[in-house]
Amino acid sequence: MVVDPGVPPEVAGLLRANVPLLSRIRAGWVPPAAPPQSRHRSASGALLLAATPVVIAFMAVLLASPLAPAGFMLLGTYVFVVLIKIASMGEVVDDDRPHERGVYEQARWYDGRYLLPEDFDEEAGKVLARAQRAIGSVLRSHVNAEGLLDDARNALMLPAQEWEIARLLAKLSALRLEHRELLSRGIAPEVAAVVEPLERALAGSEAAVVARVEALERYAAHVADAERAYHARGQIEELRARLPKYEELLAESGADALAVPEIERLAEDADVLERMLRRSVRSAHEAFRYLES
Repeated sequence: MVVDPGVPPEVAGLLRANVPLLSRIRAGWVPPAAPPQSRHRSASGALLLAATPVVIAFMAVLLASPLAPAGFMLLGTYVFVVLIKIASMGEVVDDDRPHERGVYEQARWYDGRYLLPEDFDEEAGKVLARAQRAIGSVLRSHVNAEGLLDDARNALMLPAQEWEIARLLAKLSALRLEHRELLSRGIAPEVAAVVEPLERALAGSEAAVVARVEALERYAAHVADAERAYHARGQIEELRARLPKYEELLAESGADALAVPEIERLAEDADVLERMLRRSVRSAHEAFRYLES
């Protein structure tokens, strides 16, 4: 599913964790207001509390009479019942209705600000998946986490792009469904001339959304290049840190004259990778600016 980035994070998390329940709510299901078991437990607890003074007074009379053994038995039985009741009140009721009620209320309050899988037809679902893969690869990248990209703008703009693309794809899916249903009923020759421009409008709208997704994919590709250069640079730096140990080994073994040029080129490789990383980051920034336009 996709949630409007303006929805509070805790609510968005709740909605994402309850997609099947949201589908039921969308279909018209309404959870009960409160579990009857809770009301029954409250009533029985109140009854037990109200009966306590009467039971205590009755036991006091028995304990002061020749029927003291019966009083002790009654006292033990009552204490046992009270302990059982206290234990049962501490149990967690296995009932999802309070949780379902909370999801239902949030779903109604934020209706229209989240989209479910059933809001997208097959073609739209594939396009949305492409956009989500591109966005996810950028946000999960090390170059973004390290601040080499504009991580703050990525965190704001990319979810907004995802929501806008999803919103347009959902609307496109609904119009395509209506259009197919109309065609399935048969079209009169007089109506065919009107249908063709509508089909062109649907195709043009889809192409515009796909162009947005392709721009995201280009941005993600630049970020992937930067990510590869970032990791390669780190590996080269690690090897450079170990270089003195290799030089010491060559000197001690008398093979220092045979020091291979590849070892000495480590510094040059690191410089090349640094320049490659900077170029990749610049390219990513340019692609990002294209997304904003």
